[in-house]
Amino acid sequence: NQGLATLAFFGVGVNLVLFLTRVLGQDSAAAANSVSKWTGTVYIFSLLGAFLSDSYWGRYKTCAIFQAVFVVGLVLLSISTTLFLLKPSGCGDEETPCGSHSTFHIVFFYLAIYLVALGNGGYQPNIATFGADQFDEEDPKEGHSKIAFFSYFYLALNLGSLFSNTILGYFEDQGMWALGFWASTASAVGALVLFLIGTPRYRHFEPKGNPLSRCCQVLVASTRKWKVERTQGEENLFEVDNKESAMNGDRKILHTDSFRFLDKAAIITPKDYAKQGKKFYGRNPWRLCTVTQVEEVKCILRLLPIWLCTILFSVVFTQMASLFVEQGAAMKTKISNFNIPAAGMSSFDILSVAAFIFLYRLVLDPVIARIKSKPKGLTELQRMGIGLFIAILAMVAAGVVEVLRLKDAKKDCPNCVNASSLSIFWQVPQYMLIGASEVFMYVGQLEFFNGQAPDGLKSFGSALCMTSISLGNYVSSLLVSIVMRISTRDDMPGWIPGNLNKGHLDRFFFMLAALTTADLVVYIICAKWYKYIKFEGRKGADDNSDDGQAEAAAEHRV
Repeated sequence: NQGLATLAFFGVGVNLVLFLTRVLGQDSAAAANSVSKWTGTVYIFSLLGAFLSDSYWGRYKTCAIFQAVFVVGLVLLSISTTLFLLKPSGCGDEETPCGSHSTFHIVFFYLAIYLVALGNGGYQPNIATFGADQFDEEDPKEGHSKIAFFSYFYLALNLGSLFSNTILGYFEDQGMWALGFWASTASAVGALVLFLIGTPRYRHFEPKGNPLSRCCQVLVASTRKWKVERTQGEENLFEVDNKESAMNGDRKILHTDSFRFLDKAAIITPKDYAKQGKKFYGRNPWRLCTVTQVEEVKCILRLLPIWLCTILFSVVFTQMASLFVEQGAAMKTKISNFNIPAAGMSSFDILSVAAFIFLYRLVLDPVIARIKSKPKGLTELQRMGIGLFIAILAMVAAGVVEVLRLKDAKKDCPNCVNASSLSIFWQVPQYMLIGASEVFMYVGQLEFFNGQAPDGLKSFGSALCMTSISLGNYVSSLLVSIVMRISTRDDMPGWIPGNLNKGHLDRFFFMLAALTTADLVVYIICAKWYKYIKFEGRKGADDNSDDGQAEAAAEHRV
């Protein structure tokens, strides 16, 4: 299901920047910004999907509904392209740009692609979490399989996009946009049917209620008790008993000492309840919260700095769908009589992802685990840090390639549009490095946020991964706009003009490398500070935690 849905999504997204320039007539900077905003919106919608899943619908229903919206959006996009936008007939390739379009046709097109964004965005965080739900963490064999699941899930995502980036990318580059979009629609329909066929065999988890209200209750209760003294120990902190917790299907979270102000929400005072014997009656949830409820809020607060540090990685990642494509289109793309589509170079990213997933799972992880004498090799946080470092190398490589491309372009034809004798295969290293960085960053991110999110916020944990990509796209769009505004002068067209031969795209890539280096330093500080979530009755996260982390706190009582 994930492979087919990804094939459908990237069948639209991988060449969207070229569609906007060739069919809708946008310039390079405007097209790159439009793609960044659209891609960012896809992942913003993941928050909506996660909220509905965790609160009301459950993950199965949310996946089915948003996949149906995804199919509707693709059908409308295919109709829009076939009937309205490819005018005159045969336009849309590198040689023949399309004519102007009416406001209705443009609005219809944007309605379609943003329905695609809504459907794919709402579905993405839930399908990953729904897949993880099929494994029982308490079972040693299934727990190990769940860890491997995220790697192979991300592999399926990339293999699905391989067809889009090669076969569909080639046809779309030749101007056969309608064929590409209808093929994406067929793939999305197949994905939805396949998902529904598996319905009788799935494990289902009931939604836990509105997480926003639970978090607000903690904030309100702790504020109302800001004058209450916080004593040492956990004896006066409220928690439901094990029987009630088991009936609700939740695991209790052990108390931690961070964000101690929030603990006041769980301090028992005479105003919070009526007591009869040893039982509590009439607890006001806006005055007295459970320790687990308080720890849910603490968990979110601890995750935020790590999440913020992943945004700049997504800025680097999004260049692959925008500026890497424009850079490739300005290079020598012909081998004999065969024209290589610039977007098709992302196939090397996919091959790199596949190679490094198997390399890490089968070679690196076992070797490092043996050296460290632990069940697992690198922690998720360590892997994410390595991903950031590799992303820096990718931006440096892209900048060097652009320097070489400009050198050849100036020699042969400095005033020609997209003229350079440098082969497009010089882009292979930067794509391969991006692929390697994804394996460490995005797979580690999926595992980390899913494992560190409380039971009632699992889809929210996966949505954090999606929204980091979203904000990365918006930040990329903002950076492009700022750079163009600052670098454009009367005698200078800016760093990223329509004719890249007159610009300095290399400086933009080197700037991203410098920003990512600074981000890596901040990330290391945040990762050292982070404390892993610990559930009652389990060893906590000792296998995942960094060396020197304090042992889990003692099991607390009501």
